[in-house]
Amino acid sequence: MGTLTVSSDLSPLSLSGGLFIRNTDQEYTAFRLAIFLHNTSPNASEAPFNLVPHVDNIETANSFAVTNAFCSQYSRGVFAIFGLYDKRSVHTLTSFCSALHISLITPSFPTEGESQFTLQLRPSIRGALLSLLDHYDWNKFVFLYDTDRGYAILQAIMEKAGQNNWQVSAICVENFNDASYRRLLEDLDRRQEKKFVIDLEAERLQNMLEQVIVGKHVKGYHYIMANLGFKDINLERFMHGGANVTGFQLVDFSNPMVIKLMQRWNKLDQREYPGSDAPPKYTSALTYDGVMVMAEAFRNLRRQKVDISRRGNAGDCLANPAAPWNQGIDMERTLKQVRLQGLTGNVQFDHYGRRVNYTMDVFELKNNGPRRIGYWNDADKLVLIQDSPLLPNDTSGMENRTVVVTTIMEGPYVMLKKNWEMYEGNDQYEGYCVDLASEIAKHIGIKYKISIVPDGKYGARDPETKIWNGMVGELVYGKAEIAVAPLTITLVREEVIDFSKPFMSLGISIMIKKPQKSKPGVFSFLDPLAYEIWMCIVFAYIGVSVVLFLVSRFSPYEWHTEEPEEGTDGPPSDQPPNEFGIFNSLWFSLGAFMQQGCDISPRSLSGRIVGGVWWFFTLIIISSYTANLAAFLTVERMVSPIESAEDLAKQTDIAYGTLDSGSTKEFFRRSKIAVYEKMWGYMKSAEPTVFTKTTAEGVARVRKSKGKYAFLLESTMNEYTEQRKPCDTMKVGGNLDSKGYGVATPKGSQLRSAVNLAVLKLNEQGLLDKLKNKWWYDKGECGSGGGGEKDKSSQALSLSNVAGVFYILVGGLGLAMLVALIEFCYKSRNEAKRMKVEAQSQSPSQHPHYHHPHHHCYPCHTGSPRHSPEPSQSQSQSPRPSPSIQNLAEFSEVFNGYGSDGEADKM
Repeated sequence: MGTLTVSSDLSPLSLSGGLFIRNTDQEYTAFRLAIFLHNTSPNASEAPFNLVPHVDNIETANSFAVTNAFCSQYSRGVFAIFGLYDKRSVHTLTSFCSALHISLITPSFPTEGESQFTLQLRPSIRGALLSLLDHYDWNKFVFLYDTDRGYAILQAIMEKAGQNNWQVSAICVENFNDASYRRLLEDLDRRQEKKFVIDLEAERLQNMLEQVIVGKHVKGYHYIMANLGFKDINLERFMHGGANVTGFQLVDFSNPMVIKLMQRWNKLDQREYPGSDAPPKYTSALTYDGVMVMAEAFRNLRRQKVDISRRGNAGDCLANPAAPWNQGIDMERTLKQVRLQGLTGNVQFDHYGRRVNYTMDVFELKNNGPRRIGYWNDADKLVLIQDSPLLPNDTSGMENRTVVVTTIMEGPYVMLKKNWEMYEGNDQYEGYCVDLASEIAKHIGIKYKISIVPDGKYGARDPETKIWNGMVGELVYGKAEIAVAPLTITLVREEVIDFSKPFMSLGISIMIKKPQKSKPGVFSFLDPLAYEIWMCIVFAYIGVSVVLFLVSRFSPYEWHTEEPEEGTDGPPSDQPPNEFGIFNSLWFSLGAFMQQGCDISPRSLSGRIVGGVWWFFTLIIISSYTANLAAFLTVERMVSPIESAEDLAKQTDIAYGTLDSGSTKEFFRRSKIAVYEKMWGYMKSAEPTVFTKTTAEGVARVRKSKGKYAFLLESTMNEYTEQRKPCDTMKVGGNLDSKGYGVATPKGSQLRSAVNLAVLKLNEQGLLDKLKNKWWYDKGECGSGGGGEKDKSSQALSLSNVAGVFYILVGGLGLAMLVALIEFCYKSRNEAKRMKVEAQSQSPSQHPHYHHPHHHCYPCHTGSPRHSPEPSQSQSQSPRPSPSIQNLAEFSEVFNGYGSDGEADKM
């Protein structure tokens, strides 16, 4: 409760009461400022006077306290009371004022019915609201209200609905909390209700809007705020959400009187004047105008020399019957006759104490804030102004401000420089998107500031709260104006933000830890040809040898007989009449295949045809083998356990996941392809979770999992990571889908077209490809090219590459020695048996000269036996040794005399 003392020449002349309730600090500040400005400015009347306030605060929930405060003021002899009320105190105050003829000037909501001694500073919004509904041609909407301001607006809307067949869902939200608001909005969303009229007091209205903002009730929705302070509402996060928001504004901040007051308002100390740190609300402006109305009424009474002084006992407000103030009607009449220009425009009352001849502006929320689209008054009704919006690609007006560019810390798109502490602002960062943002800013002519998204996410909507996080949330809620980042263009994002043409094409890919290179096998020299080819070569070798043997047997030109020379009596040649027996045929084919040749060759045409085609065959096979041998011996191949998404879906040993918030996760969640549905079912139920908060976390998990985790991410990031040390990751399989990265702007942003044209121009100039090569490959750390010593040593053959050849060589030598030993033993045994049989069949007398097989053998010559010297007479008269004995002698001589040492000792 407060009082105003009106004095002249320091003598009090009249008193005026003031009433303030809780949460009206700013209104009280406006009250004090108005009194201060009145007392310190020259009065226009002939008899200047000062206003001295006496302020008391009351709790309206206690009706006894309200009554006691009013009676206390009345007993002091007040002429009028300025104060605010709510639904709990309005009837008490208005009843006392009517009974005691004390005028009440209030900026609170208009009362229902007629009250002679109540002056309503706040104009009715009824006419303006109905005119706006007619303009939008709404026939179905939701009306949300509370009872703090009564039922006047509700009654007017329901009457209009009955006349126009509107479908209005009226819902009282007086006792709602945040959870109740959310449930209500979700229910209305299911009913496809997208048009709302909200008639709530400021505090409850702000709580309600907070739930609308965090929910999904933005895109495609239209809200009408049924109050007079559209600019008093915090709609900053609404600006880029895609919702239409319309309201009314009573205070014109372009009015010179308002501008002058704002200059004084901004100089107030908020510690002494609570609420002065924020622009004055429309209720504060009404409070200021209320003081001016009271001052003007006192001034008019003094001019008219009306004696309104209350001398002696002011009376008892609780007297029965009530004793009203005699001059109260004069004071009430004078107050209603006041007409002035205040902060809220023309201030004028009818005989019921209601505001008349006022004008209120109609505002609509745009991307850059509230914009006046028209006005309403009693005479002209609703008048809309022809707006001239900016052209789609018009960026005028943005040169003098800095555009906030949101992005995400993700290499190679955005990274901190090595010595980033030495730099400021945008110079601290480097990367593909940093260069791209710079080029776009040059093309559209704007200044920009890079802002890293606080939560480190790209942007997804929570399925429960419907909150957009990440960079998309930054755009939706007005914290940024452009997003230059690896942000994937998706349908759900396109519903709330706009994208440019793609500046990079990509797809979802699989990243795994690079498997260890497989060591070459001992017989890796066989790898250039498939095992089927080797088997065919073996069969071809055997087949050619058999065919060569057969044609040599059938062809007469392969048979020959060597007779002894004339005049010689040597033994006939022991060489076979046909050189191509089965073993010689195999030997010839093997020598030709090994490209070593042989000391025998086919004589017949058929045999030479066989040899020719075999040589041609071996030429092609050996050439092909040699061509592939180097590649197979020098390259250590890696065997990947996973080659595709199907491989991932079929197994359970290797876990796989995606980024916890982004388009990749959304792709699997929405996919209807069986393989991807199966993968999504695994990922969402896996324990521990397979989702990662950042891409870097996913890459680190791949590297530390020892091949037991695969990360699903965009192919561009996969390719970049593959080029970074420690070079232990790799991309496997093809891309799972096809999509693109785009530069994002809020819905309806004037930057959209300009950004889109800039991206297209950069693409045509080839700059986008240059930027990718610069940050992906030119700065890569795992390039396959280069001619260093490391590369040379990696190409050199190791022993493991050719160990099998040495094994075959050693094995072949050992096998040859074993076969030779077997041949020796076998031949020796057979010849020993033969000699024993012959010795037993002939007596020693028949062979006097036969003491040892060696004595009757011809000397071993390199030539044919027919070149041996003439035998002696004694030799010619003795029987000739059999060829077997001669061969045995030669065989024995070659091996140092089979049994010769024993015979020599006997001689």
